[in-house]
Amino acid sequence: LCFQSSEPPVNTNELLSFCLLSAPNKLRWKMPLLNKHKPWIETTYHGIVTENDDKVLLDPPLIALDKDAPLRYAESFEVTFTKEGEICGFRIHGQNVPFEAVVLDKSTGEGVIRAKDKLDCELQKEHTFTIQAYDCGEGPDGGNMKKSHKATVHIQVNDMNEYSPVFKEKSYKATVIEGKKYDSILKVEAVDADCSFQFSQICSYEIVTPDVPFTVDKDGNIKNTEKLNYSKERMYKLTVTAYDCGKNRASEDVLVKINIKPTCKPSWQGFNKRIEYEPGTGSLALFPSMHLETCEEPITSIQASIMLETNHIGKGCDRDTYSEKSLHKLCGASTGTVELLPAPSNSANWTVGLPTDNGHDSDQVFEFNGTQAIKVPEGVVSTTLKEPFTISVWMRHGPGSREKETILCNSDKTEMNRHHYSLYVHNCRLVLLLRQEPTESENYKPAEFHWKLDQVCDKEWHHYVLNIEFPAVTLFVDGATFEPFLVTEDYPLHASKIETQLTIGACWQDLSGHDNDTETLSETLTGGSALMTQYFRGNLAGLMIRSGKLENKKVIDCLYTCKEGLDVQLPEEVASAVKVEFNPNQSSLTLEGDDIESFEKVMQHISYLNSRQFPTPGIRHLRVTTTVKCFNEETCISVPDSEGYVMVLQPEEPKISLSGIDHFARGAAEFESTEGVTLFPELRIVSTITREVEVEVEAETEAEGEDDPTVQETVVSEEIMHNLDTCEVTVVGDELNGDHESLEVDLAQIQQRALEMSSSNVGMVITGVNTMANYEQVLHLIRYRNWHTEALFDRKFKLVCSELNGRYISNEFKVEVNVIHTANPMDHANNAMVQPQFINQVQHASVDLSGHNLANMHQSSVVPSAATIVIVVCVSFLVFMIILGVFRIRAAHQGTLRDQENGKENEMDWDDSALTITVNPMEVSEEEGDEEEEESEDGEEEDDITSAESDSSEDEGGEQEDQQGSSRQQQLEWDDSTY
Repeated sequence: LCFQSSEPPVNTNELLSFCLLSAPNKLRWKMPLLNKHKPWIETTYHGIVTENDDKVLLDPPLIALDKDAPLRYAESFEVTFTKEGEICGFRIHGQNVPFEAVVLDKSTGEGVIRAKDKLDCELQKEHTFTIQAYDCGEGPDGGNMKKSHKATVHIQVNDMNEYSPVFKEKSYKATVIEGKKYDSILKVEAVDADCSFQFSQICSYEIVTPDVPFTVDKDGNIKNTEKLNYSKERMYKLTVTAYDCGKNRASEDVLVKINIKPTCKPSWQGFNKRIEYEPGTGSLALFPSMHLETCEEPITSIQASIMLETNHIGKGCDRDTYSEKSLHKLCGASTGTVELLPAPSNSANWTVGLPTDNGHDSDQVFEFNGTQAIKVPEGVVSTTLKEPFTISVWMRHGPGSREKETILCNSDKTEMNRHHYSLYVHNCRLVLLLRQEPTESENYKPAEFHWKLDQVCDKEWHHYVLNIEFPAVTLFVDGATFEPFLVTEDYPLHASKIETQLTIGACWQDLSGHDNDTETLSETLTGGSALMTQYFRGNLAGLMIRSGKLENKKVIDCLYTCKEGLDVQLPEEVASAVKVEFNPNQSSLTLEGDDIESFEKVMQHISYLNSRQFPTPGIRHLRVTTTVKCFNEETCISVPDSEGYVMVLQPEEPKISLSGIDHFARGAAEFESTEGVTLFPELRIVSTITREVEVEVEAETEAEGEDDPTVQETVVSEEIMHNLDTCEVTVVGDELNGDHESLEVDLAQIQQRALEMSSSNVGMVITGVNTMANYEQVLHLIRYRNWHTEALFDRKFKLVCSELNGRYISNEFKVEVNVIHTANPMDHANNAMVQPQFINQVQHASVDLSGHNLANMHQSSVVPSAATIVIVVCVSFLVFMIILGVFRIRAAHQGTLRDQENGKENEMDWDDSALTITVNPMEVSEEEGDEEEEESEDGEEEDDITSAESDSSEDEGGEQEDQQGSSRQQQLEWDDSTY
């Protein structure tokens, strides 16, 4: 547009206005005072700066562009630049950024980044921050200033070789034996503080001291160049320096002292005193670099004993801590085994009062202090044991008094106090008393079997198994057989109807005729009549009785075998040169040989092995005792004992998680059916361990385009598989009433998976060592039945599973089952007539009635069939009218929309698929018309708004979409005034 006036009209809706003024020889264009566009810069910059310098070389160069800057046209035009197109500055964002940005030319937007102070590469190699350009705004006051986007700047600081190498130690010392040449006596090490790889590396070491029989390599290893003589020189002092790869010498040289020893002491070399064993890693070599220093003495034979001390672990060593009954089954023992010292539980609670040793990772150990004993309930063990039978027990006992100490005793409950059978300790002897039952003949028969054993009083754990097949009795102690040294005879017992009492830790002896049912008994009763006698002092575990069959040697050895011990894999070339012998539990081994080299190879292959998935953590002491003989068959040199220990690290504890459906409802008929209701239909058992691992992360460095590996510690969770030994289902709330409810499971499926089940009025216990998958399958089969559900609304149960006799316990998985009581419409039509809300229940047949008992609501009401028909007809008519009204409203609404769509740009889409209410169509139409007029007015105003100024805008009740050019704006509004 061209105007003759100097004051042309201004239209604020135009993007650009100008005035053409006439002049004698030229035209003058005057730019408007508008600042519309933002400055523009690159998104990423990379720079390099040398430490101790401030100039930063950027790639690409720092230039900000602004579309508001006018373009230069022909030479005949005089262009007047205004500051709206100029770049006023750059702004750096970040904390403690040691850089600043300066504008060199406002009109071109050229700038530069420079350091505020001198940079130090050793403190920080790289700097990253963001930068933003801003223009000068509008008018003299700089209003409406625009900022560019933020760009990322990466600057790398180049290193200068300003530091010299420094030795890690102020001095070094070493001791060598004369007459030997060493590959390496000691190692000196220097470091350089420069940040770059070139200047921080040590390229060479040098011995400054002249004329010494030593040399040093580029890694700092010092060795002698000739055999040293103690008589010539007892100590050498060397001065060593270092050079980095930039030829800088160490700031200070280091002093190295090497002492010469005159004699040699025979000993095992290369033996680490602490050896860490990580669970689950298999065998671990104990002496991988071990060798024997014999001081060049001629050796003819070597004998060495390696002892692994495990007496303080569990019952003498690391074994599986399952229940004794489970261990017998794992070792192949047949059924019929009864556990007399079980872990306390709801089904076996007679050991609750006994103190236990809780320091052995759930290995069930009971302590008897000479004042405690327990009674075994009736029915646990048969009154008369069928021969043959087996008694097995773990026992730790020290030197005690001269009195008898009873382990197990079966005696008369009242009156006569006869001992039918018992196992006791007396004067470090193990004695079995076995009185024969009455027979026709009254001849003497063997009754007491005595074994004199050191193991009885050595305060160590031992495993005792007695196989009894009268008149023969065989004793196994730690798998070894012992015959009785003394057998005494006695008459068989006289016939009697007196019941017997089985006790552990003492013998029942009722002198007053009173009985006491307490589980843990004190020594005296009120009145002074003793009920218990011959108390035991020591520790017991795994007391078992197996009736009808003897235990075979294979099972006995399996029960005693340790899960940890020493092992050796002999190389073929030395297998015949060295003799190896193990003790039964592999806690010690003996080596014999005559070749030192072969002997050392065997020693290097000795390893520690723990086959448990979750071993007991702690220390196992090691001792190596060595005897060396020379040509004269006498001990020529003395090799001191070498001592160390194996540290078994704490295993990663598994987290056993139970999950599934924890709340559901079933009809009363299902509870009363023969199948019942399945409690855990979708139960899942998952076990995970959590561990910290180091992960190498490849972080790409943009300045160099290379991968910079960094190590980060992260926590990962891994799913593992292991066995379970117990799952217990407990009733929450009232106990089970056996008259009308029960927990059931398919016993055939239980036995098929080698599991056992016991139940009581508080729940059900499934025991046995088996996989988590098998336990899942069995738990899926547990059903709850209740054949009187009239007054039952819900029942709650709790499930807990464990591993290793309670060492690892799962979460408590609780299940709530609701009973749905259905109501018969024929029996409750009167309620429908009286209570309107019942109409909804007729209309919606799928209403959830869980937890509500409708069976007792006006049970005596009787409704005629005619009333029922009237109710059904009325409800049907009401539903029909509602559907018809909704249909007509939708049809009218859709017609209105079609009419409005033909003459308007903006359209309104209604989604009334979910509307089920009655609305006023006239009111909707009026509001739609008002809204459409407002949209038209808004649309005309918005046409004048540029895309830069209308990035995002919101109107009440709708959304706008701004498209490029003259594309139509659409607005979607929801009218909720009729909801």
